[in-house]
Amino acid sequence: MEIGSKIKNLRILKGLTQEELADRTELSKGFISQLERDLTSPSIASLEDILQCLGTNISDFFRDEEEEPVVFSARDYFVKNDTELKNTIEWIVPTAQKNLMEPIRLTLQPGGSTYPDNPHEGEEFGYVIQGSIMLHIGSHVYKVKKGESFYFVSDKKHYITSKLGATFIWVSSPPSF
Repeated sequence: MEIGSKIKNLRILKGLTQEELADRTELSKGFISQLERDLTSPSIASLEDILQCLGTNISDFFRDEEEEPVVFSARDYFVKNDTELKNTIEWIVPTAQKNLMEPIRLTLQPGGSTYPDNPHEGEEFGYVIQGSIMLHIGSHVYKVKKGESFYFVSDKKHYITSKLGATFIWVSSPPSF
């Protein structure tokens, strides 16, 4: 196992230079440099000292963490077609329910709309990809066209309609869809 890059990443995350890490562990800067390039291996005692200075321990350092997915394609999306409201919602980040925001791609057919959302704590952001929408926030209505974006605090009742149909990205934080 190549541990050098893991040590280097931890050192950088802690904002330490090689020299600072060397001073704290009573090792030489040259040794730290060689270690980070996997040109040498530390003793168990030296590794424990290094990891302690970097805020971790041996068991956590060697624990294999399963990486969360970062990139998603259309086959990963969760799709819901609502024939009553004439819309299609695609959750474009399928794991978003555990995150602080939830981006979706929403397609409104001509005459389509979203369910009215009651006031809640949070924020909403959107970007119109195709067509235009009418953004209803409280008693105000805003027209948002292709290439335009919107942002608002979710403290008033809000929903979206489209007379001619539209496709747009909608990000809600915290998730509320």
